[in-house]
Amino acid sequence: MYDKSLLFTPEGVRDIYGEHCERRDAVQDEIHAIMKLYGFKNIKTPTFEFFDIFNREKGTVKSAEMFKFFDQYNNTLVLRPDITPSIARCVAKYYEKETMQIRLCYTGDTFIRLSGYQGKMSEITQIGAELMNDASSDADGEMIAMTIEALKQVGLKEFKVDIGHADLFRGLIEETDLSEEEIEQLKIYLRNKNIFAIEDMLEDKNIPADCKDLLIRMPDLFGGIETISYAAERTQNERAQKALERLQKIYEILVSIGLEEHITFDLGMLSHYEYYTGVIFKAYTYGTGDAIVTGGRYDNLMEQFGRKTPAIGMAFVLDQLMEALHSQETDIRTKELDFLILYRSANRHKALQLAGELRGQNKPARLMRKDAETSLQEYKQYGYRNEVHSIYYIDDTGEITEFDLTIEEQADETGGNT
Repeated sequence: MYDKSLLFTPEGVRDIYGEHCERRDAVQDEIHAIMKLYGFKNIKTPTFEFFDIFNREKGTVKSAEMFKFFDQYNNTLVLRPDITPSIARCVAKYYEKETMQIRLCYTGDTFIRLSGYQGKMSEITQIGAELMNDASSDADGEMIAMTIEALKQVGLKEFKVDIGHADLFRGLIEETDLSEEEIEQLKIYLRNKNIFAIEDMLEDKNIPADCKDLLIRMPDLFGGIETISYAAERTQNERAQKALERLQKIYEILVSIGLEEHITFDLGMLSHYEYYTGVIFKAYTYGTGDAIVTGGRYDNLMEQFGRKTPAIGMAFVLDQLMEALHSQETDIRTKELDFLILYRSANRHKALQLAGELRGQNKPARLMRKDAETSLQEYKQYGYRNEVHSIYYIDDTGEITEFDLTIEEQADETGGNT
């Protein structure tokens, strides 16, 4: 007897297995291959680190949202809720004297505590890249271009990358006398696109008319390059103007490589992470309600680890991307086409020799000794369930017969016509 509850996972995590796991790995490899083509090198950071790497002052997540525990020295440790601060720590430590570009990419899981059941995962897989020691608009444009190319590579049919700038809102706020509490409330209204609440909140505030009007309209400042022009005509704030000029430059870069059809501007965009200082962007598509990619510039984060370094990064949210690909019925072909070699003990040597030949051709081969009481059809059914491409059956005479299960499965589905 055993406790059946042991078969279940805690809330917020799950098992990923079989064909779904293979498909995820295939998508992950496609994205990673694009990053490698752009010159990014792999980095791996620990799954858990000291709490202070991610505390609120660093601009990551609230303490209550982290999984915390203690080591033998009573240090507070956390499962990483975000990978970017970990990489910033690594760069400050290992690339101290490098003054030119640093390109790093990674795949890893992040962990966020959920308050109550929200139907979301606590463990999220991210595939990301960080470009450091480059403060240029060209670096911003390249990261967005790489995002678009990777989404096209995995077969996503329709998507848009929404682009904003963290300093636009911060510049406009400089023109107000709002308290910290009021600013946080205003951010909530902006994220919820609640124009009426924003208008009501700012109605009696002593704010320049143009600034107030722009803040109220921010949730609707969404569209093409004309959105930038509209906002630029309605603010004289130097910080906000520089943010809009930066977005104009990024647009020109993306137009020069023919990617403008995939981008829109969302001037009301706010990031979940406070460490973003410049351009911020998110990719969306139909089939999932959340962003499939998030990214942005964080020029001040590294300074908290002892080094002043401009940087921009992005991360694919693999779970959301897989959901979108499934909804769009995208054909994801896994690289592995397994071959099953079925044999009787008298033909073991021949089976081992065949397996060696297949593996030498980089073809996965699994060996299975045939049980006399089990029919060939039962082994075929096993093959269907386990993504086996073909069965090589070595009968008692030593003759080898190949059964292509992909053809047989198609014949079953079409009533015998392939």
